[in-house]
Amino acid sequence: MLLRVSITLISAVAALSTWAGSWIRINQVGYLPQSTKVAVLMSEDKLDVSSFVLVDAATGQVVYTGKTVRPMGAMGKMKSTFRLDFSSFRTPGNYYIKAGEAASPKVAIGGHVYDGAADFVLNYMRQQRCGYNPFQRDSCHTKDAYIKYHPTKEGKHIDVRGGWHDAADLLQYTTTSANAIYQMMFAYQQCPDVFTDHYAANGLPGANGIPDIIDEIYWGLDWLDRMNPEKGELYNQIADDRDHIGTKMPKDDPADYGWGPNNGRPVYYVTGRPQQRGKFMNATMGAASTAGKFASDFALGSAVLKPWYPQFAARIGAKAADAYQVGIDKPGNTQTVSVVSPYIYEEDNWVDDMELGAIELYHRTGDKKYLNQSVEYGRREPVTPWMGADSARHYQWYPFMNMGHYQLAKAGNPRLKAEFLRNMRTGIERVWERAQSHPFMWGIPGIWCSNNLTTAMLTQCILYRTLSGDTRYEEMEGALRDWLLGCNPWGTSMIVGLPSDGVWPHACHSNWVFQNVGIPTGGLVDGPVYTTIFNSLKGVNITNDMPNVTSNPYLEFQPGDVVYHDNTHDYSTNEPTMDGTASLTFPLAYYQEQGKAYDEGTTDRNVYDQGGIVRGDTAVKKMCLVFTSYDRIDGYNAITQALMKHGVKGNFFFTGKFIDKYPDLVRQLVAAGHYVGSHSYGHFLYCSWSDRSRTLVSKKKFDKDIDKSFAQLSQFGLNKQNAQFFMPPFEYYNSTILAWARDKGLRLVNLTPGILTCYDYTYPGIKDGKYRDSQSLYDSLMQYERLHTLNGAIVMMHLGTVPQRVDKFYDRLDDIIAVLQAKGYRMVTIDDLTGL
Repeated sequence: MLLRVSITLISAVAALSTWAGSWIRINQVGYLPQSTKVAVLMSEDKLDVSSFVLVDAATGQVVYTGKTVRPMGAMGKMKSTFRLDFSSFRTPGNYYIKAGEAASPKVAIGGHVYDGAADFVLNYMRQQRCGYNPFQRDSCHTKDAYIKYHPTKEGKHIDVRGGWHDAADLLQYTTTSANAIYQMMFAYQQCPDVFTDHYAANGLPGANGIPDIIDEIYWGLDWLDRMNPEKGELYNQIADDRDHIGTKMPKDDPADYGWGPNNGRPVYYVTGRPQQRGKFMNATMGAASTAGKFASDFALGSAVLKPWYPQFAARIGAKAADAYQVGIDKPGNTQTVSVVSPYIYEEDNWVDDMELGAIELYHRTGDKKYLNQSVEYGRREPVTPWMGADSARHYQWYPFMNMGHYQLAKAGNPRLKAEFLRNMRTGIERVWERAQSHPFMWGIPGIWCSNNLTTAMLTQCILYRTLSGDTRYEEMEGALRDWLLGCNPWGTSMIVGLPSDGVWPHACHSNWVFQNVGIPTGGLVDGPVYTTIFNSLKGVNITNDMPNVTSNPYLEFQPGDVVYHDNTHDYSTNEPTMDGTASLTFPLAYYQEQGKAYDEGTTDRNVYDQGGIVRGDTAVKKMCLVFTSYDRIDGYNAITQALMKHGVKGNFFFTGKFIDKYPDLVRQLVAAGHYVGSHSYGHFLYCSWSDRSRTLVSKKKFDKDIDKSFAQLSQFGLNKQNAQFFMPPFEYYNSTILAWARDKGLRLVNLTPGILTCYDYTYPGIKDGKYRDSQSLYDSLMQYERLHTLNGAIVMMHLGTVPQRVDKFYDRLDDIIAVLQAKGYRMVTIDDLTGL
């Protein structure tokens, strides 16, 4: 695995150096047509640049000449830097930016560039799961935990399995986990239609009718519920830095806390008083910072989870006020515990947590006392103190943005809206002032987890702009977004695996990398820190321990004041964090939704996932019935008769093997006016089930397979014009496959996530245990229709199944069509549905 990583890293470094001495940094995911679009040119030479051009990647023609060039001076070894603004150019497509002899990587502009990004980062959340870990497909820490610091329960066992490991270590904190839960709930609440369903509740591949982000939220809230077993009994931390005894996989954790290796860990009760910190005591002054987090999560979670888990939602909702009361009884901050090293979460503030807890209780109960208390707490910390500061201790002011201010600003009171928008603006203004002289408009202090602070400020900018209508900070918002996605001095996305064809961290400080079993896909790494901080850290180094890499690939790009290294030994800048990753779900979901809104102003109103169409216009009561087959036909008669009975045209996607065996059936379907398209020739698995970004076939193999498929289809008069839609084998693909399909002139389509009819292939005793009988599939389809509607839906079934399945779902097709037609749905072909 290390060899593979090192080769990829070398190719990534080569991509950084298109022109010796000069580089153009871009957002490697791409730009929405309506958004700010700024690239940064930096050069080791003293340059005078007044213009630049955009070149169409397909034709080589210059399509735009940009004159908005702002010189930004020197930075590190770079004697010249310039901001190249092409915001006025809105035409979707792929381009290169050229300025003098410098050329950028390919620049994508379009409404779909963020499609699937918010779902993508959930890969890391699943990988960090404790209890059952889907990445290892095994359980860990099943004996957690033994109580510490409780006045009457010291040493007793409590079941607190679940939740997420915090980072590369295996510790678990309410501090960060509760914030992660809230951020994901907020993302879903704001942008519910963005999130899809590809994974089961246990984190393994396979839809379960519930959006994947809801599965993750439930996983976290179930753990948080366990961390509050009784009224007033709150816990803040599982394990401590005695965990730091080398690299290991979660299921094999050798840490021994006094009960034997891997035989249970301590869980720390929230006392409201200082607790152990090695030779010192931490600076805990109360319980409110933790209690407020419990309260806000339980109150909001009761609303978010109600459609799927009504009983659980009611239980945690009933706990919210009691958790909040603990914060009233014990005002002040709770810090985490360490035993061996000096590093802890040094949270000093707490009124922000109580402010958020109170406003969410107001939303839940309607009791104005909570609204008044939220206002009171909010006025005690108008601005989160790190904003505009040069430095801060580790997680000193946390969470890094105050979501309570936003909730108060939108509570419906004009006076409160003006007051708390002003507070939000003041924080943004302080960072904006620091950003003015920075080539990348990055006004964030270079402290640990600076990428988390960047994400927080990005979120605050989005929320302030959308609620106030004030666009004066829009360029900085774009700069913060682009910083995380490659427009930074190092030219690297800070999210592992995103975009798949871009430059991103490969040698992360991660157990998965250390143990040669994978990468932390979707994880947001810590980000750059001040050089002074880096030089003072214990045990950190940037030794180049990777084969074939002889130098630090980012050495010449270090700005001087801060450093970033893509190296496994750098735990300060290159370690992914769970809470930072969860905080990305809102901004990424927001930009995906904005891209869809842009497209709705054009003719394309389809819903995309990983770039493939998974749903048509959700405002129109049209849907598709899709049938795929590798080589089975036992449902052919039942399906075609049901379609003919109800006057419905179906959509059939076949492999080469099917066409070879049953050409007469294909001819009949085409003659009857049904849509027939390619399901590939050889039915290859295109990408890894465990790491979707890892493509398993070469482009040559893909191209040959598609050409062979269309050579077959041509005998029925089908070509890439009248059969342009392609459904991939296993209904599974990634952005690389999407790009290759586009190169072949095909539009990739897939089933609508969350509709479980595709499980009609399962049978009793199937190895993965995913058998679903026909009644459950029918009920799931109708439940989806009630919760989401089937407007624009692509509902997939199989044309045939194995003999072991005697309960054939296609026998229900007649009933399904009759019921849905009675509800007003029109069932059409895929070209009609998409309008393309």
